[in-house]
Amino acid sequence: MITRQGEWRHPMGVRLDDIDYFLAVAHHGKVRAAAAALDVSQPAITQGLQRLEKELGFPLFERSSRGMQLTAVAVQFRERTQALRASLGDAIKEAADMHLGALGVLRVGVSPLYAQRLFVPATVALHRQRPAARLRVMLNLNDALIAALRLGDIDVSINALPGAIPPDLHALPLMDDALCLVVREHHPLLAKRRLRLADLMDAQWILPGPAVAARRNVEGRLAEAGLPPPRVTVEMGNTAGGQLNQLIAQSDLVSIMSESQLGTSSGQGLAPLPMAEARFTRTIGALTRRGVVLPPLAQRFLELLEETARGEAGAGPARRRSASAAPAARVKKQGRG
Repeated sequence: MITRQGEWRHPMGVRLDDIDYFLAVAHHGKVRAAAAALDVSQPAITQGLQRLEKELGFPLFERSSRGMQLTAVAVQFRERTQALRASLGDAIKEAADMHLGALGVLRVGVSPLYAQRLFVPATVALHRQRPAARLRVMLNLNDALIAALRLGDIDVSINALPGAIPPDLHALPLMDDALCLVVREHHPLLAKRRLRLADLMDAQWILPGPAVAARRNVEGRLAEAGLPPPRVTVEMGNTAGGQLNQLIAQSDLVSIMSESQLGTSSGQGLAPLPMAEARFTRTIGALTRRGVVLPPLAQRFLELLEETARGEAGAGPARRRSASAAPAARVKKQGRG
């Protein structure tokens, strides 16, 4: 501060919140606006400015009916203070990042279908915000993911939600993505004038294991129609993902695929079976263990998953239209043949 004798003495009692009050008033030009921005009372701002001016020994503002104008000396003080305050904020954030990283590893399980659509964007955002955070990833299908979640091997699972959420789990719905029965283009089933589930009785299938929800959906739909279980010729392992889709495209096998995947390169050469019974609605979401308190890192990851899903929903209609238009066009063309 500047003493009455005009000598400079280092201000030992400057409070950080008073610096914040000063910067807020300098930015907004009025005490009322600064108080609203910081969510504090106007008297708190006024008292903070008085303390700071007393400690520094010179006025910071010229007060008038038009608002608060910085004095000439305060202009330079603001520039230096703003830079220092930003550096302090970065230091605090860096320390928080290190602390979060030191708390342990965030363990995430994800279905291969939603690694690119949900997990990757949310993880990229998390890494930008929490560079010290560490993740361990498990790629698998629903049955293995839910089992790992219950065992405590993972903290969060991103997959298709069960029709009835088990009481020991908590679900965060994120997006809808239906499943559909698919075959290769020009498959004999596509040439039928009025396709029915009964027409699949003699079909051979490529499906995931019996514990996977998609397989159970197919078996349940056939059972509802009074039909026997599917004749599974090829049973996919949990990590096959879309790697065997060309087997469908080069054979007469029937399989099941998400509508979103069908509209990508993975669905090339494939077409959905054109009947309502060949479509299964489902919700994709994040599962956690009920009653387990998630660390801040996991909570933030779930928030980023929600933000990613909202972005997908915003782009979804156009994507779904383009995804369904191509298969529909293929079916129509084949029908003429």
